[in-house]
Amino acid sequence: MRVMTWNVWWRFGERWRERQIGIAATLVALRPDIVGLQESWAAREASQAVVLAAPLGLHSVFAGPSLPHPIEEPGHDGVDLGLAILSRWPIRHSWTHRLPSSREQPPVALIAVVEHPDGPLYVVCTCAEHHAHLADDHLAQTRALARLVTDLSSLGGTLPVLLVGDLNAGPDTPEITALTDGDTLTDAWTASGAVGEGVTLSAALPDAPLGAVKQLNRRIDYVMFRPSTGGPAPAVKSAAVLDEPVEGLYPSDHFAVVADLAL
Repeated sequence: MRVMTWNVWWRFGERWRERQIGIAATLVALRPDIVGLQESWAAREASQAVVLAAPLGLHSVFAGPSLPHPIEEPGHDGVDLGLAILSRWPIRHSWTHRLPSSREQPPVALIAVVEHPDGPLYVVCTCAEHHAHLADDHLAQTRALARLVTDLSSLGGTLPVLLVGDLNAGPDTPEITALTDGDTLTDAWTASGAVGEGVTLSAALPDAPLGAVKQLNRRIDYVMFRPSTGGPAPAVKSAAVLDEPVEGLYPSDHFAVVADLAL
């Protein structure tokens, strides 16, 4: 099963339509089975999830709110910013789980129950807090995600629970330790034995958010999993960071992470 996560940078930047072509081309080339998108858009006429999923025959779901961003231009008004899950198999149902936050509008995790041939597959997609002055919220959110995944894994079945998202923290931080400590979740990148740090937010990108000092030049986007009580942990066959432009243009200010899991 090929699992992918990508912060796709909403409709930011003047070339967002061209960037979306690059995002779509990447999905065509990689043919992932499960995709989690963060900073995905939804407007009255369509959602990015549907636009990307339909040509590939994928199923999709979108939900919000995600972490807020200021409206930069008139064309952004009325366009939601949220999370999306794309799936090779039908999505039986989905819901949102509010994350602890001192923000007026708390962000959520999006949970989808996918009808995999071997049984229900629970997929959690999220984008964690990024502001340094809200560090307490950030840690509380990853702890809440650890509890959520643990609860989902106890529902039975044989398939693992997947957590995909922009967690806005490097692998050696308390926020990620809250997820991986005690074998709560396995980080697919680490388990794959991949060489290098796997940076997903690079200062080398033309549109890099240079003010994100805590996250910059670190791997902050993750594919993680936890075995269900009824099945074994998958083996991670490979993991990669997609750090090349498409037709000369980087599709996002983040690099995507893709992992191949043997169930």
